[in-house]
This record gives sequence, C-alpha cells and structure tokens, in this order.
Amino acid sequence: MNTSLLLIDIQNDYFHGGRMELHNPTLAATNASKILKLFREKKLQVIHVQHISLRPDATFFLPETDGIKIHSQVEPLENEIIVQKNFPNSFKGTNLENILIEHHISELTICGMMTHMCIDATVRAAKDKGYKVNLIHDACATKELQFGKNKISANDVHHAFLAALNGIYADIYSTEEYINKFNNGVQL
Repeated sequence: MNTSLLLIDIQNDYFHGGRMELHNPTLAATNASKILKLFREKKLQVIHVQHISLRPDATFFLPETDGIKIHSQVEPLENEIIVQKNFPNSFKGTNLENILIEHHISELTICGMMTHMCIDATVRAAKDKGYKVNLIHDACATKELQFGKNKISANDVHHAFLAALNGIYADIYSTEEYINKFNNGVQL
C-alpha cells in the first residue's frame, strides 16, 4: 500500500503548560498515537511534521525551546522521518513532496494540530497535488477563535473546518472507524 501517515505539529506548546494550549490536545494525541501504532505495526511510512516559527513576532514554537519538541505520545522512532516547517502548509518550503515521491506515496492519512490552520492548509495542498487524503477528526485539535466581537468555540471551529474539508478535500474518519476499515481491508 502506498500510504503514509503525516503527524502534523503534535508538539509540546499545544499541551497543558505550553505557550498555545489547545482544546483537548491530549485526547487528540492519544488517538493519533493509535493511528501511529497501526502504521508502525503494518510497517508503513510515518512522517512527523514539526513546526518551528521563524517569525519575529512569534509567541510559540520558538527555536530551541521545549515547546517545539514532538509530544511524547507520538515521539518519533529513529527510522521515522521528521520534516521541519516554518509555514502552516507542510509542503511550503520543505522537502515533504520529494519524500513522498521518493517513497511512491499516493495516499496520506493526516492527524495533528491545529485543525483550522496547519491541518486545513496541508490537507488542501495535498489534495491539490493529487494525493488521496484521509483525515482523522478525533486525532486533531484546535482552539477557540474570535472574529470581531464573536467568540467561536473550539468545538465549532473544529467542526466547521472538518465540514468544509469533508468529501472534497478529504475522507474524514474517527480513529475507531479508520482502524476498523484498515484492519478489515476495506478500501479507504
């Protein structure tokens, strides 16, 4: 199977005590770790994407801080690829596409953070580049946003972005649905 798991920005700054704590990051990371376990058991390609912010006004993912470290729940193994990025889109300014081409990858399964930013940007870019994309909704997390005087709950942000991606840019599954279909040989 020519599929790869992309674990995007599951990094310490998004967790309790981090510089940009998200809504339910531990639950998302727990589910991502289940998908990671599946890919490792099947000896399939795993790619960790790590954001390091180079913007002068950045407040999180600062170079040489514990916040940029990949969270222990999905810590990379020695043989797993780590792609470092500086933009929301995991393809922009990275060698991600070259890695996928080198490994003959045509399908991506994506988990990570934040749903409304790096997940959205990467899913759309991947689909535009011709990849089939599976997105694991409960292995992603985001945060509350504000637009004008309106506060949008993290739950609403998460669901709105998933609804926008569903069917056109990605096939969206829960962790359990994905693992069951994958293990039962159902075409995803």
